[in-house]
Amino acid sequence: MKSAMMKLTLGWLLAASAGWSLAKLPALSPEAKVKAEEVKAKAAWSDKLAAFQLCKSQDKVAARYLKGKDAKAVVPTPPCADPGPFLPPAAVDAAAASAVAATVARTK
Repeated sequence: MKSAMMKLTLGWLLAASAGWSLAKLPALSPEAKVKAEEVKAKAAWSDKLAAFQLCKSQDKVAARYLKGKDAKAVVPTPPCADPGPFLPPAAVDAAAASAVAATVARTK
């Protein structure tokens, strides 16, 4: 009897908490959206920076390996692309807008 009561109580608790888990979160504020975009841009830049650093280290290791070897078997690879310094999305948008304005001014 006690086991059946425990199962029934657990069932009711799970059913009651299902509504909470399906509740919708409120929309993000504009400041939170801007911050989220900045975090996403920073993560993308960090990935590009990590790929650049890996590329440079692989080139360095390959150069050391091939130092005393025959260079005929070397496969050409594309150069490592430096991502440059991190620019927040607002700074990128402002820079793009100023570049477009300068281009429009020159065409007039």
